[in-house]
Amino acid sequence: MSEVQPSFRIKRKAALSPAEYVEGILSGNRTVLSRAITLVESQRAEHQAIAEEVVSACIRHSGKSIRIGITGVPGVGKSTFIEAFGLSLIEAGRRVAVLAIDPTSQKSKGSILGDKTRMEKLATHEHAFIRPSPSSGSLGGIAPKTREAMLLCEAAGYNAILVETVGVGQSEIAVHSMTDFFLLLMLAGAGDELQGIKRGIMEMADLIAINKADGANRDKARLAQQEYQHALHFFPPHPNGWRPRTLTCSALTGEGIVEIREVIFEFEKKMSKNGWIERQRTEQASYWLRQALEHELLSRFYASEQVKAKLPELDAAVRKGEISPLRAAKALLKLLPQ
Repeated sequence: MSEVQPSFRIKRKAALSPAEYVEGILSGNRTVLSRAITLVESQRAEHQAIAEEVVSACIRHSGKSIRIGITGVPGVGKSTFIEAFGLSLIEAGRRVAVLAIDPTSQKSKGSILGDKTRMEKLATHEHAFIRPSPSSGSLGGIAPKTREAMLLCEAAGYNAILVETVGVGQSEIAVHSMTDFFLLLMLAGAGDELQGIKRGIMEMADLIAINKADGANRDKARLAQQEYQHALHFFPPHPNGWRPRTLTCSALTGEGIVEIREVIFEFEKKMSKNGWIERQRTEQASYWLRQALEHELLSRFYASEQVKAKLPELDAAVRKGEISPLRAAKALLKLLPQ
């Protein structure tokens, strides 16, 4: 795999034009890529206008990667695993981008953004790019602009994209709808874990990896692997013909990491050959069109001056039980231009 040389020189303080952003991204400049993602995530209208131009110009250069969604139960060691797994991918000739989503505080709206400090070796590697982003309270454990960030990373030459979610929560559909391969990390103690994890998340998994399979936990991890493998037989087969697997690993010692990498490479080869990845991404693009429409409609709705003026009154009426939420919503929608 030839290295993308970051020959593009950026202006340190001056704002970049859309063309300069695109040039920097395509040349593999990580600083420009990071600034472009910040632009994409910005809520300011002028930033959004530039971001749309940049993403539109870069999208034709995207798509040449394996997209891997990674989630897991709390305490499973996602960051440690991703660092070990990312370094293994680099050893195999891949350039790795990690979109690590940090949970956002519902009170302060701030996020920890600590993944770079937990992945020191990977973060400083020349063939890796780590971007922590706040989830902003969005469902699915991903940031609202993760898909756009992923496309920009692909345009910058990263051919293995790892999307780390907050964890097993209300919904993992969002990350599943933008990736090719879904990896679920679990811990030993299969009986308890099988009761605690939602069936839907296990059904989406292409691979279940039991992490921390080292020392005294090794036998427990093997037992957990057998339990999960047995449980997978009760789920319907994946439409692409792939049979989900279970493996054990230790991100701390490195045991099992290469095996996980090779399973994913096998998946990538088979699904590329039978055309499934291409078909799946076409469906995913259609899904995200609808998501973008919903987001845009909601943004325009709440930006309406008429809605801003009437909403507090109707909200108060709903709280007092004077009007139903449905009727109030319809009254607000009538305020929008037809």
